[in-house]
Amino acid sequence: MALPLTDVLVVSSLLFTVGICGVLSRKNALIILMSIEVLLNAASLNFIAFSVYGTASPLGQVWALVAISLAAAEAAIGMAIYMVLYRTHRSIDVAEVNVMRW
Repeated sequence: MALPLTDVLVVSSLLFTVGICGVLSRKNALIILMSIEVLLNAASLNFIAFSVYGTASPLGQVWALVAISLAAAEAAIGMAIYMVLYRTHRSIDVAEVNVMRW
């Protein structure tokens, strides 16, 4: 028994809304990074849903894999930047660290 497309799109839009709220309302850089990951997961879910329910071509699944690899690279680079910011400023609060100066 497959889920209808509207149910999958509702879940995806809820994920996207949670991600946007997390990016816009939080000041902690790690939570902002996790919210961006949730946004990318919502986009991946849309790619896969339209691939399965649409033309049944694997192109949406390929783009979902691209989005997942982009999310992994973004997390690795983001964590490296946060480690450098913590070493220099002793905080990763976005409000306190607003310029990228040494």
